[in-house]
Amino acid sequence: MYGDEATVRRILNELGDTWAVVGLSSNRQRAAYGVAAVLQRFGKRVVPVHPKAETVHGEQGYASLADIPFDVDVVDVFVNSELAGAVADEAVAKGAKGVWFQLGVVDEAAYERTRAAGLEMVMDRCPAIEIPRLPQGGAQGS
Repeated sequence: MYGDEATVRRILNELGDTWAVVGLSSNRQRAAYGVAAVLQRFGKRVVPVHPKAETVHGEQGYASLADIPFDVDVVDVFVNSELAGAVADEAVAKGAKGVWFQLGVVDEAAYERTRAAGLEMVMDRCPAIEIPRLPQGGAQGS
């Protein structure tokens, strides 16, 4: 398990409410689309990051993390494991406080680098599954 329950809670409740979702596009069939909607319901600002830089869920999209002109608290990664490590490195460079690799996304070397850089990190879990489980109904209860 990459990220214990306390880490999950810290990322969801304490690190901040601006989440960059890498791989989020306007494609309603993709998991990122539904997960982003859940995060918004629980009070998160969701910033789409995708080469198309589309507006999704009412939020302006950006082609890369580096293109976002404001601070990002958490980077939620919906790319395959082969590409995820580079995204984690970009999250460190961006100054994010946490990185979340989605279900099925695992890169142990990236996990070690990201944690060594001082960021919280979870791999192979889904925030849309975890956030409703939090005490007081999720992030808004904190």
